[in-house]
Amino acid sequence: MKIGITCYPTFGGSGVVATELGVALAAGGDEVHFIAYAMPSRLELPRERVHFHEVVAPSYPLFVSPPYTLALATKMAEVAAHAKLDLLHVHYALPHAISAILAREMGNGSGVKLKVVTTLHGTDITIVGMDRSYLPITRWGIEKSDAVTAVSDYLRDVTVREFGVRRSIEVLPNFVDTQQYRPGGASAFAKALSRDGEPLIVHISNFRPVKRIADVLAIFERIQKKTPARLLLVGDGPDRSLAERLARQGGFEDRTIFLGSVAAIESILPAARLLLLPSDAESFGLAALEAMACGVPVIGTAKGGLPEVVEDGRHGFLRPVGDVDGMAAAALKLLQDPGLWDRFSAAGRERAVREFPTAALVARYRALYEKTLAG
Repeated sequence: MKIGITCYPTFGGSGVVATELGVALAAGGDEVHFIAYAMPSRLELPRERVHFHEVVAPSYPLFVSPPYTLALATKMAEVAAHAKLDLLHVHYALPHAISAILAREMGNGSGVKLKVVTTLHGTDITIVGMDRSYLPITRWGIEKSDAVTAVSDYLRDVTVREFGVRRSIEVLPNFVDTQQYRPGGASAFAKALSRDGEPLIVHISNFRPVKRIADVLAIFERIQKKTPARLLLVGDGPDRSLAERLARQGGFEDRTIFLGSVAAIESILPAARLLLLPSDAESFGLAALEAMACGVPVIGTAKGGLPEVVEDGRHGFLRPVGDVDGMAAAALKLLQDPGLWDRFSAAGRERAVREFPTAALVARYRALYEKTLAG
């Protein structure tokens, strides 16, 4: 099978999943073509049966901004024709599904029977798509795709309810390579971040407002007043400066480490004692799943798709949005009870291995492709 994959090439969960999926498909014998404005952050080339095609949007004085959606559609159609693609699998409804549908229509006259599979990941529905100016075209992109998937029951239900779509949306959860993400896999660098045996509390995100970075700092401030600990912040984004300011104002700047965007998360997470994820809502929570695979309990929000990944009181603790005191108390409970931590760690690892393995979920995607191509 020949598959074109488009995603945002950043460190967000959608780009990570799209990249891991493409690499796994290629390892299984499929030919995969990534089409994006930059190389996906976790894609390493050269790699057998994997290709990358850069999209460059032309800039002219007439344009308010470069027309990326049209440039992407043109590149998709070009790659589809030359590489004889069977389908395009796009991650995020906007603008990727729209571009893919245009590419499909562009190829119709040449007899190319290109199919479009759209995977919804979260903010393309819960934030961007719900903007009144984008809602109609987001709905149109979902309806006109040949197949649509969502990464959680929560996201599927939000899409059906808020967009009024009447088509089937298959839930295919995110997955994790449990051989790569495993307890004991921390690098020497990561181990050295935890000085004097102090527990390392980790947060991983793109530092957008939805991630509630101020809550991360507030939770850690309460933790470090009760027990020595260090906060490791992985990622970058608009609220990083806020986090830096709060650490200074709280007087624990020396106990806070800003690591920036890191590709090899699997070498960092196993060194952590806890993962903090107090977001407004996670549509799935890939960072939580990766942490669980590494045996790291999760402190997060009892909202969105995260409860489908983390069982409260078994793999971590989930509290209401904004319950900083409750999350800090839950974190301290795990930090101060080694036996409880061991049970949560083992249970999280077991769940990741049993319910979210790469091979099983990649097989489900491939089955969906075959079903879609069969009409």
